[in-house]
This record gives sequence, C-alpha cells and structure tokens, in this order.
Amino acid sequence: MTAASLKTPAELAELFAFYASAGVDEALEDAPVDRFAEARPRQAERAPAPVAPARESRAEQRAPEPGLNRMPERLAAAPGLDVSRVPDAPARPAAATVPDEGQIMLARQLAASASTLDELRQHMAAFDGCNLKFTAKNLVFADGNPSGDLMLVGEAPGRDEDLEGLPFVGRSGRLLDLMLAAIGLDRTSAYIANVIPWRPPGNRTPTPHETEICRPFIERQIELVNPKVLVNLGGPSAKTLLNTTEGILRLRGNWRVHTTASGTAIPAMPTLHPAYLLRTPAHKKLAWRDFLEVKAKLRGLA
Repeated sequence: MTAASLKTPAELAELFAFYASAGVDEALEDAPVDRFAEARPRQAERAPAPVAPARESRAEQRAPEPGLNRMPERLAAAPGLDVSRVPDAPARPAAATVPDEGQIMLARQLAASASTLDELRQHMAAFDGCNLKFTAKNLVFADGNPSGDLMLVGEAPGRDEDLEGLPFVGRSGRLLDLMLAAIGLDRTSAYIANVIPWRPPGNRTPTPHETEICRPFIERQIELVNPKVLVNLGGPSAKTLLNTTEGILRLRGNWRVHTTASGTAIPAMPTLHPAYLLRTPAHKKLAWRDFLEVKAKLRGLA
C-alpha cells in the first residue's frame, strides 16, 4: 500500500504515523538512483591531460617568499637566546597548524638557551610551535616557591587553571593543597608545574606529538629549579619525565630518578593524580603512603 492508493485523510495520517514510529525522516523517490554513476565522469567528457610546461631556467625560477625561513622577531629578541644556534623555522600562520619536527628542535633550542625561569617563561610565551597555544586562554607556567625543596609536576592545565594562568587551582588543586599540608608543606615551600603548559581543548588527553614538543620546556624548568625531590602527579607526568611505559599503579610508591640534561640525578616519586583520587577516593590511602615517603626523603636530605 502506498500513499497514492489511500483515499481519506485518516488513512494517510495512519500511514505517516507508521513511518514516524519506524524512524523514517526523509522522502525517497520511487525509482532508485545510482549516485555513483552520476558522479563518475564520462570518458568522452574528460578534459585532455594538461601539457607539462617547459622547465623554467634558473633565472626564471621563482624566488622564495620574503620571511619564509625567518624566525619570528619576538623569538629573536628573547633575552639570552643565541640566534645563530636556532635553526630557521617556517613562518606560522595565525591559525593552528600541525606541528612538525622543526618545532621540536626549536623548543629544545629555546629551552636550552634560558638561564633563568623568567627567560624560560618568556621563551614559552613567544613560542608558537604547539597547537594548544591557539586554543588556550593563558600560559600556565608554574606556581609556588622555586627555591623550595619539593617540585610537583602534573600533566596539563584544566579549565580553572587556564582561566587563572596557574596550575592546580580547581578541585584537584584544593585536594593537592590538603595533601601538601598533611606533610607540613604548602605552596610557599613547594613548586608546582605541568608537562603541558597550555590547556588541551575540552580537557582532552594531549597527543604524543604535543607532549614531545613541550617536553624540553618542563625538563629545563626542572633543571633550573633543581629540587631535592620531584613528585610526578599521575601517569603521563611519570612516563614523560621518567622515560617509562609502566602504568601509574605499578610505578607509584617506588622511588625513581629523573636525570637532567646537566647530569643531575633527582629522586622522583610517582604518585596518583589528585583528579584520579577525586574519582577513586579509596586510593587516597595509596597517595598518603607516597607522600609519607616524600616527607621522609626530604627530612633525610635536609
């Protein structure tokens, strides 16, 4: 039975109600249409292949566009940066683009050239090689006391951190403050940072490429702070800075070593991220044991 064979409005209404309950949401033609045949160009209608132009002479070849291989002026003007040692980087458009290996090399050069934390922050603020910068509101560099004996490193900022430009200021940050207070510390005696200084859109997990681009900055940050003890908050921080593929539940509670570019060995304690503890309160006891280990280590190194 088709709609054309129905006579009364009641019969039509009954048919349409059946269509609606069956999930039909658009009308189709009576005869099938081969859309592939429509999209496939006919052989006779194909345009003839273009004839390859004669090769240009060297004199006629187009010169490279101005500024194509120039480093941005704000990077060149960064304090303490030896421009002669920085490889040429392609000019970047205002819109976000896919990062390349050249940006990883540039990040390494910029990080190595920073002799102070202020210089490092300036280099990171001027660096355009990570796509996350174009979607974040603020650079989340660090918080706390860089002269403290303890440094804690998480993965990436969240919404609250992005708005305020400081790490661990949301619910996770309040829990972290309580964890520090439990061992007699606070943000005036500890230093807090993240592997990724820009918030990923929608709090998604940073890609391996994004992590690799940002790795030189956090490694140099740790080297400049030179803490007595490093705490890796969560699996991504531990895997990145301890060069391991083990999961955080296997890593936590076991002392590891983070070695800086200058060869300094820093005791590192991987532990559970505060955000994970908010979702899994039963594991707070594991983090408590880890922080007691940190307290004992700091006391032994004092």
